[in-house]
Amino acid sequence: MTTRKQDPSEDHSADSAFKDSASQIWQAGLGAFAKAQEEGSKVFEALVREGQAFQRKTQVATEEKLSEAAERMASMAGEFQQRATGQWGKLEGIFEERVAQALKRLGVPSEKDLQALADRIEELERALGTAKASARRAPAKKAAARKAAAKKTVARKTT
Repeated sequence: MTTRKQDPSEDHSADSAFKDSASQIWQAGLGAFAKAQEEGSKVFEALVREGQAFQRKTQVATEEKLSEAAERMASMAGEFQQRATGQWGKLEGIFEERVAQALKRLGVPSEKDLQALADRIEELERALGTAKASARRAPAKKAAARKAAAKKTVARKTT
């Protein structure tokens, strides 16, 4: 086997080419890193903007859904209240009827009975007021009539 010796100038040019190539690779890496940093912040800002837009859209959609749910709940509450009011009214009517029956059995006058008595009292007061007014006008006539009636009564008793 023969060994061949390389020329030192060839070694130097190969070393130089290797160094130049390594330097270019290093510079390309630094350039890529700088570009990635620059583009990365732009990409990051773009992602933030897209995230904000998405958040606004989801908030609007969520508010709409909450509004719909609130309307449904209000409607259901209204229906429930109507049903409860109707049932409460029935229960109240039954209670009032039973209390009225118990009071009637105990002999307590009803509101209708009391109103009839009040009306009758007013009627009697009017009649009494009319009678007093006519009595003031003719007191002598009544006294004379009483005396005459008393004499007739005495005369009958004696006979």
